[in-house]
Amino acid sequence: MDEKTIIAKRVALELRDGELVNLGIGLPTLVARYLPDDVEVFLQSENGLIGVQTLPDEGLEDDDLTDAGGGPIGAVPGAAAFDSAMSFGLVRGGHLDVTVLGGLQVDQQGQLANWMVPGKMVPGMGGAMDLVSGAKRVIVAMQHTAKGQSKILKRCTLPVTSVRRVNLIVTELAVIEPTPDGLLLREVAPGVTVEQVVVATEADLIIPIDVPTMPIENELGTKVADVVPSSRTLPEAAG
Repeated sequence: MDEKTIIAKRVALELRDGELVNLGIGLPTLVARYLPDDVEVFLQSENGLIGVQTLPDEGLEDDDLTDAGGGPIGAVPGAAAFDSAMSFGLVRGGHLDVTVLGGLQVDQQGQLANWMVPGKMVPGMGGAMDLVSGAKRVIVAMQHTAKGQSKILKRCTLPVTSVRRVNLIVTELAVIEPTPDGLLLREVAPGVTVEQVVVATEADLIIPIDVPTMPIENELGTKVADVVPSSRTLPEAAG
């Protein structure tokens, strides 16, 4: 099981039957593949569709049927299409139960940075502020590190998307819940130790006595721990 699959499978377990759910572009779209059989959610794309499904097969792409990032999608029978104004009205009006977004950084205060890197073009940042501010629950689905550097920091160095604290962070190493007291380590991935998560995380973590393993199936027995960088490759935590 690769890193993105671990993240997508774990996030899928957070969704509840009947919820209206937005999946951000990129990694979050994989969540739709791993929804439990007994859970039916309504997937929304902010460019104007409720009833999104993954494309059933290659060759069925339609230029008029895309997600917010322009990627080809399918639509379930009974799907509803509308304009972006209506779509963002749903988001800003607080009608979206959950949004799952990718992240560039999350900090110890639970604030997300995912919409820009100064001086660089980051595609698909259009609805990030609305989604983080308007959804009832915000789940960040991202890889724990990038180029050997932790993405979970004491303080974001990139511009934050919203001052709101996100509800949950899911990476290939751990599930972390931002709380008023700090970042609570809720779970570790199969094959990963608490110590490895701490090494890969710049921010301070609240660590319970018992930290369970993610309840996902590790089909291929991949050594998830292999993706944990050594302490030598990580920057020293700021004091």
